[in-house]
Amino acid sequence: MWPPWVSVSSVRVRAEGPTSLRGGCWKQALGTGPGRVEGQPLEASSPLTATSTHNPVTELPATWPPRLMEPRGEKPGEADGVRVTPQLLKSRSGEFALESILLLKLRGLGLVDLGCLGECLGLEWLDLSGNALTQLGPLASLRQLTVLNVANNRLTALEPLAACENLQRLNAAGNLLAGPGQLQCLAGLRGLECLRLRDPLARLSNPICASPSYWASVRELLPGLKVIDGERVSGRGSDFYQLCRDLDSSLRPSSSPGSRALEAQPWVEPGYWESWPPRSSSILEEACRQFQAHCRNAKTWTARLATA
Repeated sequence: MWPPWVSVSSVRVRAEGPTSLRGGCWKQALGTGPGRVEGQPLEASSPLTATSTHNPVTELPATWPPRLMEPRGEKPGEADGVRVTPQLLKSRSGEFALESILLLKLRGLGLVDLGCLGECLGLEWLDLSGNALTQLGPLASLRQLTVLNVANNRLTALEPLAACENLQRLNAAGNLLAGPGQLQCLAGLRGLECLRLRDPLARLSNPICASPSYWASVRELLPGLKVIDGERVSGRGSDFYQLCRDLDSSLRPSSSPGSRALEAQPWVEPGYWESWPPRSSSILEEACRQFQAHCRNAKTWTARLATA
């Protein structure tokens, strides 16, 4: 059953009953078929009434009758993560060859696979933070890499970084590193100076950071480090951070049952803040007397000048 009104381009046809519009019925109904001279008005007995002289058959859409819009669904692989491809690397770096890339920022792209990233043999600075990476296998071929940021991922191991012999700075905060065993692979990196496994400002950490011996174990495992979690542990400025750590440990309440916090002691002797008794001074009295005399003289001269 066709609807009462059918609009096709500029033609409007009104059906007065169930009529088949297939084949030549369009021409017969609109007066363009056999027995009908084109351009003449339709007879009153015609079951259809046309309001245009255009042929609607040539103006029908490509798909007729029109189909209902199908609901959109997720494409295959649409929910999957992003994989590093040569096109992605070239578009992000602006280089035409992967070997020419020196600096690369791939932060927050939803990466789950590093793909061909290992072909960037000249890469020196790399930011992979804020993704969903679980392994760093392709990074083993990046011998020139000096700065690496893999914060806020899902890493449980760092073994591929053992081949990055020029690595100096590593940020691995916000991952799943559970113990010192995951850091053993970094012991052979002689140039590694800065390591971050915890970032209080960004609220990123690792399970290993919850251990009370975290700081001591990292320093023992990697004695060449100069900065751990943003705090200098050796070299110039390390004394200040050591003093802060000592103060924190001294202010931390002790867990031993017999220990008791020391009572606060006054800084000055009793009566220090009491008012001092007034003392007479001949010099001060003489100065006040002379000042008052000068004030009287000034008033006298002012009055004389006013009356002159």
